[in-house]
Amino acid sequence: MEGYRTIARDRRQQPGPAGENRIVMEKAKDIKIILLDVDGVMTDGTIHYTGNGAEGKSFNTQDGFGLRLLREAGIDTGLITSRSSEAVSRRAEELNMCHAYQGSSNKLATFQEILKNTGYKPFQVAYMGDDWLDLCLLTRVGLALAPANAVAAVKDAVHYVTAHQGGAGAVREACEVILEGKGLLNEMLQRYLSR
Repeated sequence: MEGYRTIARDRRQQPGPAGENRIVMEKAKDIKIILLDVDGVMTDGTIHYTGNGAEGKSFNTQDGFGLRLLREAGIDTGLITSRSSEAVSRRAEELNMCHAYQGSSNKLATFQEILKNTGYKPFQVAYMGDDWLDLCLLTRVGLALAPANAVAAVKDAVHYVTAHQGGAGAVREACEVILEGKGLLNEMLQRYLSR
């Protein structure tokens, strides 16, 4: 776990491109799927209730585009959240996520189910979380990621802390880190420049 702490602390002290962090780039090369927590990662963690009790959440379009880029690169996407929300179901559907698990009281069991169903190994998984509930996965995956708003224990347990907050570009930054590690980021950017 010491390697995790050193990298995370270095990242917080020196915001900048992940490319400067050789270990993160090496780990990103193996990634075949990214799994995300929702509240505090895909959103800013705020929950809105309407007068009739319906739950609403705000999602970042740049984060969504980052997930689209991963899919274009052949990388699966998914989410594991302990809460259930119609807004999350809709967002997962809009983003064509391969794996969307809501109401997961045991994230580790859900993670193991995903591994069993996909055949992926833990080192091929990136996971992004922001709170204690995510530590059981962050300490088991190949590339552990956290948004800038994550709690201290999570920041100490990950390979990479984004400069962006959850719901405000953190997921996009994580997607670009993975693409950069795989040597695909510039190639994909060039594709969009020529469209």
